[in-house]
Amino acid sequence: MVQIDNKQVIYAMSRDNQPVATVKSGTDVVFNTCDCFSDQIVVKETEFTQLDWQRINPATGPVFIEGAEPGDVLKVNIKRITLTRDWAVMVTAPGLGVIGDELTTPQVSIIPIANDHAHLPGGVSVKLQPMIGVIGVAPGGEAISCGTPGNHGGNMDCKEIVAGATLWLPVNVPGALFALGDLHAAMGDGEVSVCGLEITGEVTVELSIIKGRRLPLPMLENDDTLFTLASALTLDEAANMATRNMAHFIADNSTLPLDDAINVLSIAGDLQVCQVVDPLKTCRFALPKTIARQLALSIAD
Repeated sequence: MVQIDNKQVIYAMSRDNQPVATVKSGTDVVFNTCDCFSDQIVVKETEFTQLDWQRINPATGPVFIEGAEPGDVLKVNIKRITLTRDWAVMVTAPGLGVIGDELTTPQVSIIPIANDHAHLPGGVSVKLQPMIGVIGVAPGGEAISCGTPGNHGGNMDCKEIVAGATLWLPVNVPGALFALGDLHAAMGDGEVSVCGLEITGEVTVELSIIKGRRLPLPMLENDDTLFTLASALTLDEAANMATRNMAHFIADNSTLPLDDAINVLSIAGDLQVCQVVDPLKTCRFALPKTIARQLALSIAD
């Protein structure tokens, strides 16, 4: 097992990043992560205006996977997510999030965590669901900020990227150059305030290279559901892309023609929002595995 320290971080995913470790396909790697503010906030009195916005959304890594070549698929089996603080950070500010236009002053909040729950203002208690906000590989072209999602993964902020799930990503450059960070103790679909419960943690993943498999990536699966993930400038575009990718996944990997695949999605699938606050918006299309099994569909096949 390989351990990656949280001092080894990147702020953009790039083919030019130097790997901090090289591993064989099938290796377990433990990533220790900073929070999305690079741990700059430790008390609620922290001045929002004093934050260094060049140090936002760090991802620990990247890791070079031996044998990974452009056109391959990187399978990321998320084995464990362990939170390493008993408090999380949240912020609101004018101009940030969905209704930041109604805010007049920034606010920094420290949210205590105890007994597997986060304790928010007003006596609201929310059960924890640790998830990974930033997770991806180097793009094939220009560098992309860790704060921006895309076909390479990145800041997708999908609340289904949790322990027990498997994420499938494209390999765009030799070695893939995989990195992750931006853990949330919990987050709702949309991430409407511009953040989740931002927190530090430790993530164990198994990284494996799949050869000769064509998929509409990124894709995600858990015990119950297959997902296509898509990010675009507008929510409409992201929704259309996620739906289109799932329809073609069905048509390309089953006996159904495209028109019948679309009808299946319209009845049995769910179009869902991941986040609406990043430079690109992210949606996911969910197909229950009960339906996928009837069509003999599997991401791994």
